[in-house]
Amino acid sequence: MAPIRPRRSVLYMPGANDRALEKARSLAADALILDLEDSVAPEAKDEAREKVVAAVRKGGYGRREVVIRPNALETAWGTADILAAASAAPDAILVPKVQRAGDIISAAKILKSVNVPEKTKLWAMMETPQAILHAAEIAAVGADPENRLVCLVMGTNDLLKESRARALHDRFAVVPWLALTVVAARGYGLDIIDGVYNDFRDETGFRKECEQGRTLGMDGKTLIHPSQVAPCNEIFAPTDEEITWSIKIIRTFDEPENVHKGVITVDGKMVERLHLVQAKRTVAIAGAIKEIEDWF
Repeated sequence: MAPIRPRRSVLYMPGANDRALEKARSLAADALILDLEDSVAPEAKDEAREKVVAAVRKGGYGRREVVIRPNALETAWGTADILAAASAAPDAILVPKVQRAGDIISAAKILKSVNVPEKTKLWAMMETPQAILHAAEIAAVGADPENRLVCLVMGTNDLLKESRARALHDRFAVVPWLALTVVAARGYGLDIIDGVYNDFRDETGFRKECEQGRTLGMDGKTLIHPSQVAPCNEIFAPTDEEITWSIKIIRTFDEPENVHKGVITVDGKMVERLHLVQAKRTVAIAGAIKEIEDWF
């Protein structure tokens, strides 16, 4: 089983911006997406590719997970992007415009063909109607380690555009897509990251949307501005109460009289072994977060 990694805050950084790439080394985000796609103008694509590869090779990002998002393979830059990204061996490559499972399988084969280290995983950008329709099929690819898939990323802006839905603050149209993809991700042991909140000056609205995403089961949220990192980290981290309760569940199941039981009582509440699994993950993710925070 792959080690548990916090992915509470996943910050997009424009690949053409030297200052942004340098600033990313000092930000408390769990993961950084160095972007060659949406944030880069066509005339700057080649230069951005060189800058991102150089930045990843230089390192200095510490415990942050470093991800490169290339342009789609069918574009004029896609093949060069993914080969360049592979040569830099980041923690992951975020495959854009995923429509079917074959898109991830093809990307995995490219990485294997150029001997990219196993540490470089694949993330899938879920940003098209086809991706939502085939969410379970795409997530199922992650069951085979050869395909490297470990995380799904929601592209809510593109989904709204493609579906012609209205972008309301309660995300009425978006919630069904999020919920369906969360279930697909969990069905195959993948992490899943919520889409961006566009008004980075609106912290109240941002916090509300983070809470909604966490309630739906998201592991974290993609971000467009450094000011969003701190509240995102706070909301997607286990609370002190959740950690305390989880430790109590683990310790109670560890008592000799409970080791072989499927159901026990903790503080007057019925607790099953499925809750023990949840408790162990909560404690593990809390421990991983503390390691990151101590490093900062």
